[in-house]
Amino acid sequence: MKRRDFLKKAAGGGLLAASAVTAAPAIAAPRKRFNWKLVTTWPPNFPIFMEGVQRFADDIEKMSRRRFRISVFAGGELIPAMQTFDAVSQGTVQMGHGAAYYWAGKVPAAQFFTAVPFGMNAQGMNAWLYNGGGLNLWRDVYRPFNIVPFPMGNTGVQMGGWFRKEINSIADLKGLKMRIPGLGGKVMAKAGANPVLLAGGEIYTALERGTIDATEWVGPYHDQRLGLYRAAKNYYYPGWHEPGPTLELSVNSKAWAELPEEYQLMVENAAAAANTWMLSEFEAKNLQALQSLKQQHKVNVLEFPPDVIRELRRLTAEVLEDEAKKDRIFREVYQAYRSFNSSNTAWNEISEAAYANALTV
Repeated sequence: MKRRDFLKKAAGGGLLAASAVTAAPAIAAPRKRFNWKLVTTWPPNFPIFMEGVQRFADDIEKMSRRRFRISVFAGGELIPAMQTFDAVSQGTVQMGHGAAYYWAGKVPAAQFFTAVPFGMNAQGMNAWLYNGGGLNLWRDVYRPFNIVPFPMGNTGVQMGGWFRKEINSIADLKGLKMRIPGLGGKVMAKAGANPVLLAGGEIYTALERGTIDATEWVGPYHDQRLGLYRAAKNYYYPGWHEPGPTLELSVNSKAWAELPEEYQLMVENAAAAANTWMLSEFEAKNLQALQSLKQQHKVNVLEFPPDVIRELRRLTAEVLEDEAKKDRIFREVYQAYRSFNSSNTAWNEISEAAYANALTV
């Protein structure tokens, strides 16, 4: 009898406890609604790039229960592709997506937050930005421009580019008109080439018409979709100029300060999720596209000659030193990048690189 009484009381207590839990109010989302605009440097329907940005916007809308909506615009739909940085800086729009090295003319140090020739790959860049102080440094660099940056995407190691003629020596680069941005473009200029900065939507036409002699873009998946194999047949690797280019989400600092903390956390986490998804998608699709380029489109997939790579690496060191002398902020970021990269390289030699070498023994 006592046991039955005890069980009844326990059951009653459990029901009361369950009722209390059920009745507890859910944490209310902020009542204010936000409708933001996000402009990009990418062409409309650009796979992975625009997909990743749209996933980011969709995730935030779902997490906020539709109280925080972000409308995404491709390059040229609302703002010219190469004016994304200015639009976010001036508060014309709240968000942008592109690559930091596009703004080298305004912010020379920004180039470190996309890619450095012969520098860190995607894994190294993520380690530096998230856990090595790189993101804080990036935000310090962008603060005068009223922008809060976030890593949001990475292509992984890119291809070296499409060339209308073969590259057998460093002399073959002299006078070459090549679409190549960032520090890689400065290295090519030092090698005697003429670097050109073009938005993605302009590249194929320029190469096909001979306005440029060569171009780098992304990797096999995107290069095939852009049809670059129809304008040039020599496809070189490795992408020495962009070993792990990080893409950026930029947020106007005033708009950022007005967001409730919950929504700021949503942005941070959705950007990190998009960062992982985009890199994974590139890795999953590039090999199949490369095989198609070789087998169906008869593309010559060629490795840069060792002498060319050695000379480009030497010229990279010269470019970095030259740029550091011109700009104090560039010099400070360069020192921080170089310090982390040194440790990352030492570890990589007995981890990733050692494992890769073990597969060829």
